[in-house]
This record gives sequence, C-alpha cells and structure tokens, in this order.
Amino acid sequence: MKKIITCLLAALGLTSACGQRNFQDVDVKGFSALTSEPDVTALDVRTAQEFAEGHIDGAVNIDVKQTDFLEKAKAALAKDKRIAVYCRSGRRSADAANRLAAEGYQCINLKGGILAWKEAGMPISTDTYEVDVFQTKSGKTVRLYALVHASIRMVYDGKEIEIDPVTKLGDKTINYAAMPKADYILVTHEHFDHFSKEAITTLTGQQTRFVTNQRCADMFGSGEVMANGDKMQLADDITIEAVPAYNTTEGHLQFHPKGRDNGYILTIDGLRIYVAGDTEDIPEMAGIKDIDIAFLPCNQPYTMTTGQLVAAARMVKPKVLFPYHYGQTDVSGVPAQLQADGIDVRIRHYE
Repeated sequence: MKKIITCLLAALGLTSACGQRNFQDVDVKGFSALTSEPDVTALDVRTAQEFAEGHIDGAVNIDVKQTDFLEKAKAALAKDKRIAVYCRSGRRSADAANRLAAEGYQCINLKGGILAWKEAGMPISTDTYEVDVFQTKSGKTVRLYALVHASIRMVYDGKEIEIDPVTKLGDKTINYAAMPKADYILVTHEHFDHFSKEAITTLTGQQTRFVTNQRCADMFGSGEVMANGDKMQLADDITIEAVPAYNTTEGHLQFHPKGRDNGYILTIDGLRIYVAGDTEDIPEMAGIKDIDIAFLPCNQPYTMTTGQLVAAARMVKPKVLFPYHYGQTDVSGVPAQLQADGIDVRIRHYE
C-alpha cells in the first residue's frame, strides 16, 4: 500500500516529506498546476529585494528570515487554504513550510525553488503588487491587485477595472502609465486618497468609462454619475450598484456626509465584490447580501475602528474580507476575531 501511495505522489510530481518534514515537495510542473487553483496561496519567502527582481505572479511576499515571519504569515494566510511555498533554491522555503505546518497550515514546497522555475522556462513577474486570484461562476479568473490604501486594480477576461486610482500617496507612487488603459474607472468620492485627475487621465483610453458620484464628475469635467441606489450594466457579464457610504459618529459627520459618496457592488460573471468606500458600519450594510469579496475600510476618525470593521463584516458576511484604507491602524487582530464567523480575512498592503 505504501508503495502505491508513493507512486501516486510521484505521478503528481510530489514526493513525501521525510524526516522532520511536515510538508510535501513538488516539482515545477506540479507547483504550476497547484498555483492556478483557487484554494492555493503562493508564498514567496525571500527578501523584498529578491521578490522585486522577479517572482511567480500572484505570490504573497513574507520574508522567512524576519523575526515576525509567523506573525505576518498568520495575518495574511488563511488556514483553509493550501500554501505553495518557494524561495531561491528550496532551502528557506523548506524551513518556512515546516514552521507553517507546525501552526496547522497545509504546505507544499517548490523543489529547486525559483531557480528551477526559471530553468523550466516558466513566467516571472516583476510586478511588486500583491495579487489575489478568484474564479467566477463560469470558471473565469479575476485578479485583484493591492496597489495602495484604497486603490485596487481588477483584471477580468481581458478587461481592466480601476477603483479609486491615485498616482501618489505619501512616499508611495503608482505608475499607471505602465499599466494597460482602463476599461472602467470607478471613483467613490472626492478626497485626494481616492480621486486623482492625473491617474484618471493616464488610465483613460478611447473605450474607457469613468463612473463616479456627482461631485467627482463635476471636478473632473465628465463622467457617468451614479447616486446611492443606482444600478448600471457595464457589460453583458458586469453590473455595478452604488450603495451608501457615510460617517455616523458625532464630530466625524463632515468627513463623509450621508448621500454624497458611493460604495460599489460589482457583480462580475456571478462573483460579487463589495468595495465599501469611506464609511462606518452603517445600517444599510445589513441589506447587502451574497458577497463573495468585501473591501472594508478601517482608520478612525475618517472610517471605522477595528471593532466597527468586525461588526460590519458580520453584517455583510463576505466569504473573503480585505481590510483596506487602514493607514497606521493595526488590523492584525481582525482575522482571529472573525475566525469563528467563517470569514477568510486577508491582510494586504492597503496602508
């Protein structure tokens, strides 16, 4: 029986872990197949500099040599996902896989590391943004790129969707000129960390549709206006609904008055994505249903506290939650608070 299992693993490009190892090694072919599956997260455990020089598309980067490696990994990785780990040659990733396995993760290690990946002629990305990959109901792929703060890039079936694009925020600069022209640009409201004339202009091509609220359309000089409650068909398989986003805490009401700004619900080939915009845990969230992916903000006094974020998540009940717009707010404790709710909380670089 043991020989049969070994042969089956070998046929899949896998080898059983031996000795102290609590994970499996996989060859390039097997690793490539695994990383295309929606329940697998690719993890690059090299340094940030190595990652920037070239990595596997969609990988999350957490340096295994950093003292807080496990803390960051627990915040960023869901335990119900398989973790496909790699490094330069396979040594650091083996160490990382062992440590993660001890914490209850199911890990697969790329044998030979990214060196073997390159030698096999597999594609390498130099895009330094974290990417999460999802599948629509018909099996198409949606890639979500964490650009900065509230700026999200979505790529679906050759279409480019940009949410609240800004060219510069603090010491971070987004080079939109290096990205394809947008098919759709959605802006929630007028604040500088959401609305950038320069970014919109750079991303706009002949076929681009710019969708926003009345205030931003007036400021930019054009745009398709949506108010809270409006719905719009962007394509045969893409619809958008504008939903309320506002402050409720006394002393904060001036930041985002009720009725002015938008949150958006995109339905992309059946996949429902809620981008909340700048809001607190407003009662209208209880009416938002069947959400696959939610982006909820967290930085008082402008949006929510972590407690409000947890309350909002429990109202919306998304399958996957990305805390975003969080600035210096510590959101590392949110995954543990929502674990019993069955919500997959993913911490990405949305400072």
